[in-house]
Amino acid sequence: MFDVIVVGGGHAGCEAAIAASKMGLNTILVTGNLNMVGSMPCNPSIGGPAKGVVVREIDALGGYMGKNADLCQIQTKMLNRSKGPAVWALRFQEDKLLYSREMLKYLKTISNLTLKEGYVTDLLVNDKTINGVVVEEKEEILGKTVILTTGTYLDSRILRGHWTKKEGPDGQRTTKGITEALKRCGFTIQRLKTGTPPRIKASTIDFSKTSVEPGDEITWHYSFDKGYDSLLNVKVPCHLTYTNLDIHKLILDNLDESSMYGGVIKGIGPRYCPSIETKIVRFKDKDRHQIFYEPESLELDQTYIGGFSTSMPDDIQDKMIRLLPGLENCEVIRYAYAIEYDAIDPLELWPSLETKLVNNLFTAGQINGTSGYEEAAGQGIIAGINAGLKVKGKKPLILGRDEAYIGVMIDDLVTKGTDEPYRLLTSRSEYRLLLRHDNADLRLREYGYNVGTISQEQYDRLNNKKKSIEKLINDFKEIKINLNIANSIIEKYNSTKLNESMSLANLIKRPEINSSVIKELLEASNIKLDISYDDIDEILEQTEIHYKYEGYIIKAREQARRMNNFDSMAIPSNIDYDDVDNIALEAREKFKKIKPINIGQASRISGVNPADISVLVVYIEKMNRSGE
Repeated sequence: MFDVIVVGGGHAGCEAAIAASKMGLNTILVTGNLNMVGSMPCNPSIGGPAKGVVVREIDALGGYMGKNADLCQIQTKMLNRSKGPAVWALRFQEDKLLYSREMLKYLKTISNLTLKEGYVTDLLVNDKTINGVVVEEKEEILGKTVILTTGTYLDSRILRGHWTKKEGPDGQRTTKGITEALKRCGFTIQRLKTGTPPRIKASTIDFSKTSVEPGDEITWHYSFDKGYDSLLNVKVPCHLTYTNLDIHKLILDNLDESSMYGGVIKGIGPRYCPSIETKIVRFKDKDRHQIFYEPESLELDQTYIGGFSTSMPDDIQDKMIRLLPGLENCEVIRYAYAIEYDAIDPLELWPSLETKLVNNLFTAGQINGTSGYEEAAGQGIIAGINAGLKVKGKKPLILGRDEAYIGVMIDDLVTKGTDEPYRLLTSRSEYRLLLRHDNADLRLREYGYNVGTISQEQYDRLNNKKKSIEKLINDFKEIKINLNIANSIIEKYNSTKLNESMSLANLIKRPEINSSVIKELLEASNIKLDISYDDIDEILEQTEIHYKYEGYIIKAREQARRMNNFDSMAIPSNIDYDDVDNIALEAREKFKKIKPINIGQASRISGVNPADISVLVVYIEKMNRSGE
């Protein structure tokens, strides 16, 4: 018998299997095609706003997505660098073929992990507790916990126009047995939809009609650990262009031919990654939309047409494609398609990602109603950790909204639910200044160490970093630069001339003075910092952020502390909401359905107002006093 069975080898499944195995648990990953683990059936990139921070959080917790992205990247870019650190985020173009190969290569090195190729057709559930899964040919695999990470493969079908086919992404098989098993257990199944753009033969594109979108000169890294430099060592550009009114007219004239607008699609599509038809219908005032031509692999003469997802039939797609700049004479490798698939209602999950209806059954990724590789991987590592903790008889790891974007996402899902593919956005977090790209390891690595996904060596390095940051923050109060040297340098950056010596702590508070300028000042003054950490740039960056944003960070932490008082007030599992007088009917129904675990979660439920929370708090205090 296995401790943990992971079903599905996408980004969620890989992270779940890695986490459970690292915790010393006997784990098996069952997937239809091992050569497709960590595949990228849609965009060949990792990261973006909020998503890039999630990848850093996964790495901080001991996951592998960030490391694999570092190894397989062909372009790196830091988004929003001109803005404050609260919105910085990495986005990498990946070699999608190399990414899958390297992920499989890594999975094969992990002790405690068995890899099995096969399709799960049923779940073994007895007395509301899962005991394993059934693979084709009626082979039973028994396990103490099961994690479903089935992506978009649950009873999925591909759609172009009025043509449909029962199939998963990239021509892979779909599965219906798991859906039927979930229905038998009482789960609410919802139908969702996503899609992917056309793929074009790169050598047939006239890129001169587009503008070049290069990555950054500096090569960024997702991983906080050393030794994960790009295996390809190249910098490949993307290209930018726009739709035009001719394309818009063609789409509007043929809207009924689209799967979505022709009534073929029943599932709800993603609001924040809509098809080109939806963009044109929804934003009729715009005469153009951005389109990106993105390379998919150095091994493929193939380009991804980002922003041009559609469910139009092939003949209309062909006309649409050839109206895009540079694609007039292109060769189409694969036309775009929409895909429908089954998902559960995430309100049927505890914050640990264990299901409420079946004990020891966890779910992660698109089965929970999310979209995106990063959202899936973030859920996967938490599900893997919590399945492991469940086996060990320990409390689950539940990240707060002030601790991680992963915590924000999971709380949103299990508290508010979703009826469309959920996408993580920076605007979903009320603590953006705390949940930064740069400090994910400082926020989360200790959690990874405590559960067993972070090694002693990694943990020691983290503590060295923390001590070095604290030391440099204090040293900056004492270090002053010679007045003449300081003025000769800061004037180059249009900074006001100093009349007297100023500490680095005060100087770095100036908007135009950053850590790079501080390094220049130190070098010109022959001052060497007494720091033992192996990356001085990281320590300088943390010191700069501390001094520039100290007041804002303190304010955000105080706000989080006040809210955490609510999160620390547990709601007894035996509460009967019908006995709570004077709460609104809607609140009562929501409490009974969602079963919030604490007052903080209860207060974030849609339709619940402060008066309901006040009444609930008084009732719980009365319960606690009476010892019920």
